[in-house]
Amino acid sequence: MMKIFRLLFILTLIVIATETVVAQGTLSGANTITTGVPFLGITPDSRAGGMGDVGVGTTADINSQHWNPAKYVFMESDMGVGLSYSPWLRNLVDDINLAYLVGYKRLDDVQALSASLRYFALGDIVFTSDQGELMGQQSPNEFAIDFGYSRLLSETWSGAVAVRYIRSDLTGGQLVNGVETHAGNSFAADVAFYYYNEFRRSRRDNSFSAGINIQNIGSKISYTDGEVKDFIPTTLKLGASYTMELDDYNSFSFSAEAGKLLVPTPPADSTEYGDGDVIFSGGINSDIGVIEGIFKSFGDAPGGFKEEFQEITWAAGVEYWYNKQFAIRAGYFYEHENKGNRKYFTAGAGLKMNVFALDFSYLFPTQRNHPLENTLRFSLSFDIDAFGNQR
Repeated sequence: MMKIFRLLFILTLIVIATETVVAQGTLSGANTITTGVPFLGITPDSRAGGMGDVGVGTTADINSQHWNPAKYVFMESDMGVGLSYSPWLRNLVDDINLAYLVGYKRLDDVQALSASLRYFALGDIVFTSDQGELMGQQSPNEFAIDFGYSRLLSETWSGAVAVRYIRSDLTGGQLVNGVETHAGNSFAADVAFYYYNEFRRSRRDNSFSAGINIQNIGSKISYTDGEVKDFIPTTLKLGASYTMELDDYNSFSFSAEAGKLLVPTPPADSTEYGDGDVIFSGGINSDIGVIEGIFKSFGDAPGGFKEEFQEITWAAGVEYWYNKQFAIRAGYFYEHENKGNRKYFTAGAGLKMNVFALDFSYLFPTQRNHPLENTLRFSLSFDIDAFGNQR
């Protein structure tokens, strides 16, 4: 029997990692950090997707659960629900999709509850033996369901905690070299804080917001009963946003964000930084604990500080609103070529009515024939509170 599990897992990483973890193998010095369940890092909504994948420090919206659940206590409406959908990697396949369902409820002036469901379908995969014999067909899928609680800590500060259950079924229980496989399961948590301050400048309303979120602090994931376990994508995100009102109808927001995986860097024997080969020994293997891995992830890169700095991703976005009803967005995302080489521009638009809002985004990779080319996202949200007031 062919090594079904390994091949399927590698295929999954290749498919998803074009957004999250794949490096360009032809680049000298590439030392990409890989994790299990990388679908957790895919941007699920169109607003952030149109602004270069910026979201941890932007103003509160229905999809704050993924970026920073602490923002929900600053929502103007008491209750809302949203649905996002993205056909994934359509330049390569036609049956991979990401769906995201999210909702929140403000309990009072200082507390809010939120929840979301993320579902990633990998299409249909036919299993065959080494002799080409048909062994069946499976539909691998992964999902995560989470619940969040946010609370206002002062007039301008809030904090939140979200807990998450993750399930990844890649093999359908197939035997791999006589070893039984099963769906991987993990539990994780997010810890987030958010700052939001409105002020007047030049007789116009302005606001500054900032956020921090440590996402997916949780147990490793495994697809067998053995000792091989993979880190999940624990990630630190920091971001800020400034919104200025030009007049009664026009406003602009400028946002920026930095992110870093808090998992061990793989060991590397050599890395080239443009001035010849430099030999390094170091990097941390994945047999250490989760918390130890988080703390050591800030200084374990074989190339020292220079390589550690390369592990930070950068994103920036701008958003324009007309009459608080029509939005146009643009952004840029950057990842170093040695750590994944994702570099792309994004654009998007949104329409907001009293009860519902519709958003759309599109991605433009800087590389030709990139798997992420023509990536689309669609988001639809409903203001349940406003709907109830119309009755």
